[in-house]
Amino acid sequence: MISKHKRDKFLGANLSENLREQHSKRSMRVIKGDTVRILRGEYVGIEGKVEKVNTEKSKLSIEGVQREKIRGGNVKVQVHASNVQIISLNTDDDYRIKGIPKSKDKNTNIKKGKDTKKSSIKKESVGEES
Repeated sequence: MISKHKRDKFLGANLSENLREQHSKRSMRVIKGDTVRILRGEYVGIEGKVEKVNTEKSKLSIEGVQREKIRGGNVKVQVHASNVQIISLNTDDDYRIKGIPKSKDKNTNIKKGKDTKKSSIKKESVGEES
């Protein structure tokens, strides 16, 4: 039996191209509430929200992915996490947002709270002109 923290590694799925650019990551762990697109198998191309995550089998229950039983009724089909792509992230979890680096911008080099020598000189020269 594999420990829980190691099983989480098996629940990774690649991110869509716009999420890759936005978060500077190629893949992330799938959690309940993420929107995913199925890439392999019988249900290729279907998009839906993740309703349930089975960490023991590394499988996901996705909204709208069902199979009809012989006796009638519908059963949710579980899809392996490696066969999906994350389209949008569930950002309700503060810990998950903290782990995602913000986009790197060249203009945000100045640290907040502390004045660097260059920024304080600029502030002084701006104040003199007014």
